[in-house]
Amino acid sequence: MELLGVITGLSALKEPCKVILTTDSKYVVDSITKGWVYGWKKKGWIKSDKKPALNVDLWEKLLPLLEKHDVTFNWVKGHAGHPENERCDRLAVEQRDIAARS
Repeated sequence: MELLGVITGLSALKEPCKVILTTDSKYVVDSITKGWVYGWKKKGWIKSDKKPALNVDLWEKLLPLLEKHDVTFNWVKGHAGHPENERCDRLAVEQRDIAARS
């Protein structure tokens, strides 16, 4: 869901933007900032442990968005009182509950 949130947010931007993307997902931040995802793609979506990369469909949607926008990643600890992170968590839980009732 973290990747989908990033994709949805960046896709909503109508023109190239400078973005500070704050997330509690080390998976998202480290995959980009440490260059892992670019290595996976270069190796045919195979990780260094020779296992297939996960969420390839989502990474393939995200990478062009990262080329379009100037994105700086900012990791915050989840459930630690960061106001925007707490708000996002509440919204995600609300949407999960709505979907569960459908």
